[in-house]
Amino acid sequence: MTRTPSTARSAATLHDVAREAGVSLATASRVLNGSTRKVAESYREKVEAAAERLGYTANLSAQATARGTSAVVALLVADIADPYFGQLASGVARGADEAGLVVTIAITERDPAREVSLVRALRGQRPRGLILAASRTTGPDAAGLDPELEAFQGMGGRVVMLGPAPDSIRSVTVDNRGGARALGARLRELGYREAVIVGAREGIQTSDDRIAGFTHGFTGADGRIRSVVRGGFTRDAGYAATEALLHDEVPPGTVIFGISDVVAIGVMSAVRDAGREVGADIAVAGFDDIATGRDIRPGLTTAHVPLDELGYRALHATVDEEWDASQPPLPVEVVVRGSTPPRP
Repeated sequence: MTRTPSTARSAATLHDVAREAGVSLATASRVLNGSTRKVAESYREKVEAAAERLGYTANLSAQATARGTSAVVALLVADIADPYFGQLASGVARGADEAGLVVTIAITERDPAREVSLVRALRGQRPRGLILAASRTTGPDAAGLDPELEAFQGMGGRVVMLGPAPDSIRSVTVDNRGGARALGARLRELGYREAVIVGAREGIQTSDDRIAGFTHGFTGADGRIRSVVRGGFTRDAGYAATEALLHDEVPPGTVIFGISDVVAIGVMSAVRDAGREVGADIAVAGFDDIATGRDIRPGLTTAHVPLDELGYRALHATVDEEWDASQPPLPVEVVVRGSTPPRP
């Protein structure tokens, strides 16, 4: 019986590289797994050349053990289907590419208990950094997060929060309150006298800040907030809240502020489905300036957040040893489009 030689070649191991380079296993490991212990340059060159000849791929778990952390940054987002987090992740990935790192993404679904579990699981993988991009919540469900973050940092990882953070944690912030205040004031300047706010449930910091800022800006110029409806950050939440609102009388000329563009797009759909017109009848404004809001008709008035830059800055806050904690919040700029035409 003729034996057919296998065309598949088994993956090279660290032992193979050490043998090929003529060095000890420990030396090969220090070179390829990034140990902090010094290796003579001549040995390093031999090991790297042997690894290239053999097509050796480093073991990420071994690297994490040798370094105390891996070449991975973990990004926790609330909802990957939300374009806000997609644009944010793009900025994180751009910074990671420049730093030679890999980004892994986990989804919290805006569930504080799930967020705690994810941080605990990620701690075992020893990522170099952890970026918390989902808006922080208050309440008993979120109580277990701080000890997990402390433990993560105790193992050599670094935590970065988008938004206010304790002194022990780096943060990158956006002026949500100031941007929403400017948006409210601008809409009042356009002639709107009454507004409805569609926000997330109480205790979600981003939503609370935007609601407070908008209320301040709109009522500070003698505008009136008819009501604040609490729901979620999704398109469907915006639709459902507006559908319920329209069962009652919403006078022409009212502006509905959705605390994110995704929510505002749901608001616009509900207005149309009720036989009302977006803009001339009921105006709609959002927040974030995602690409979709620029493409729909009429275009969505919003507050522009530099999401790519936000993600990029968060990545650098994670990996840069020298980080300027005094950096001001990223500015937010009001953008007026056809969904809020001037009122007479």
